[in-house]
Amino acid sequence: MQRKGFTLVELLVVIAIIGMLVGLLLPAVQQAREAARVMQCNNHLKQLGLAALNHESSVKKLPSGGWSPHWDGDPDKGLGQDQPGSWAYSMLPFLEQNALFQLGADGKFEKSPEQIQGSTDRGKTPLPFFYCPSRRPAKLYPILNDTSYSANNKYSGGEEFAKGDYAANYGNSVDVGEGVNHYSPSSISEALNYNWGADNESKNSNGTIYKHSGLKLGEVRDGTSNTYLIGEKYLEPNHYEATAANLTTNDNIYIFRGADTDMHLTTKENNRPMQDRGNVSNFHSFGSPHAGAFGMVMADGSVQRISYSVEIETHMNLGNRKDGKAVQIP
Repeated sequence: MQRKGFTLVELLVVIAIIGMLVGLLLPAVQQAREAARVMQCNNHLKQLGLAALNHESSVKKLPSGGWSPHWDGDPDKGLGQDQPGSWAYSMLPFLEQNALFQLGADGKFEKSPEQIQGSTDRGKTPLPFFYCPSRRPAKLYPILNDTSYSANNKYSGGEEFAKGDYAANYGNSVDVGEGVNHYSPSSISEALNYNWGADNESKNSNGTIYKHSGLKLGEVRDGTSNTYLIGEKYLEPNHYEATAANLTTNDNIYIFRGADTDMHLTTKENNRPMQDRGNVSNFHSFGSPHAGAFGMVMADGSVQRISYSVEIETHMNLGNRKDGKAVQIP
């Protein structure tokens, strides 16, 4: 009796058909995964927006952008314009991370061993809601050698700390770091008598969170639904996990430092939003690894997907809280 079975030709045909089906299915699976990551990224932005609004409800002001990249978050300086650390640091109590916010508190404006250790421990705690899931996992990454900083903790280049993939809206009037005041105050003694009224970044920025900012929602005169608050930042793909030797300017310090391009971006005319592609260096632009659009949370807490092809004038107006040119989300 003859045994029934597949011939070699039949087997090869079946394998080829399965291969074709897998090839057709794989893009759909990848698209579904990316759609899930975009949804998760939107959720992160929503959490940040709600935390900012809860901060405003409690403190009567939106989170401050902090002072300069010389400064870590300081639990003894509380919340508001006196807080030298970043907006991300100020939002920790409203993200169920008050214990992390309080690390190193000793009741004094100084850099005691307790504060230094607390700042270090906090900086080495990556939090998932500060990372875009399409870009990189929530873990520690190398930072720049900052031993020239005089006011705060000093860390050697290559040491690993938490970073972030979201940035606050500095507006469209000045770039982050523009002018001679960016690194001031640079010491505790200078901070005690610093003239904030003469600081060009603090005085001239027209965004929602910037250097030494302390805005009430009522000061967002173009409307909270028409003004950017926080969004995804552009980053070159080959710098996602860069070493200390080739860090890019907008991703070289850790997330709880004060105002710098790592944590603030502008909508000035030359800072068009971009998708993460190739080796284009643009240190002041919003953007993301997602195709088609990047995520922004508005000052009313709503999350919007903004096309990379948005008209630059519209993008500029959405970044300016008080130009009288309220625009619709495209």
